[in-house]
Amino acid sequence: MNDSLYDIAIIGGGPVGAALALALRDSQLKVCLLESRPAKTPSMDARALALSYGSRLLLERLGVWDKLQDVSAIRAIHISQKQSFGRALLRAEELNVPELGYVLPYPTLQDALTDALPAPGAGVHTIYGASVTRLAGEAGHAVIGYRQDDAEHALSARLAVVADGGRLLAEQYPPEIHDYGQSALITHVTCAAPRAHTAFERFTPQGPLALLPYKDGYEIVWTAPPQRAEEMLGWDDAQFLHELHQHFGDRVGAFLTAGKRSCFPLGLKKAPQQTPMPHVVLLGNAAQTLHPVAGQGFNMGLRDAWGLAQEILDAQPETLGTNEMLAAYRSGRRLDREAGIRFTDGLVRLFSNDLPLVGAARAATLSALDCLPFAKKFVAKRMMFGANG
Repeated sequence: MNDSLYDIAIIGGGPVGAALALALRDSQLKVCLLESRPAKTPSMDARALALSYGSRLLLERLGVWDKLQDVSAIRAIHISQKQSFGRALLRAEELNVPELGYVLPYPTLQDALTDALPAPGAGVHTIYGASVTRLAGEAGHAVIGYRQDDAEHALSARLAVVADGGRLLAEQYPPEIHDYGQSALITHVTCAAPRAHTAFERFTPQGPLALLPYKDGYEIVWTAPPQRAEEMLGWDDAQFLHELHQHFGDRVGAFLTAGKRSCFPLGLKKAPQQTPMPHVVLLGNAAQTLHPVAGQGFNMGLRDAWGLAQEILDAQPETLGTNEMLAAYRSGRRLDREAGIRFTDGLVRLFSNDLPLVGAARAATLSALDCLPFAKKFVAKRMMFGANG
């Protein structure tokens, strides 16, 4: 057994964990990052990420934004409801920002963050191929056991940050889960008349359909009941493109080609905000996993990482991981976290049904949103910066 003491130990080197490590570089704190993937292993995640303009500002502060390649800008968002007159259009120029958001492949962001991690000896020690098997909170620190190269190791930290997506503590501290009865099918499509830099969010009774502009077409997130989504995976390209056109309409012309399709279930997952284990905090998807509607999940996780980094940097080393320090972090993030969860959950519940009276109210709401500048600014600001923006 090899036992070392760190100020901060981050479990999970995904984008949220890596962002926290970058925010803590050059802080004079002893930080380690435990990542289960071997070093120099590229991410194989097929998803596209929708980054908000607020996330761009945070990535600029981390020195990563200028290193990102293959990024497509969103300068307008068209929001509509199937079989309804209601619609709203959000434009960056009306909100005095250059862009509302961006679309890029998950591996592009992951690789840029990983490449930006400091070299050994520069304040962050990255331990690759480390599969964490045990986490325990003790009086003055947390103890982490991990397996690497077929050997067992252990280290201690004043604060252990769980940024692994929620796998490590899920059995010990089960999260609150709401199953939406929906799955998301994702793929890339091209079309006859793409609208440059315009994203579409179309609400339908079976769930939202998002088209995110990327390169020569759109990344799509098509929500459907699980059985229907499995059927959609089995369609040939011709049927898939025809059904997509029937579902979405003519706003971008005929759909021409479709890429490889994949599917994953959707739900709301909320871990207890205050982990019963001392000297441990949950971050990103380990703390909350949201429905992809409005693209809030990763953006909230990045704000979690930035908020925690500021709390760590403001704390005295001997107070790291104490109840008082973690209470201050939770207090600072509570409004954004709870408002973001309510905002996303409310959109799914309000728009994923075909009740006639509710449908009319939704249409009126979208029309009012389009006509009221203050309401449009409120919604856009929430999407770009969260409730604390």
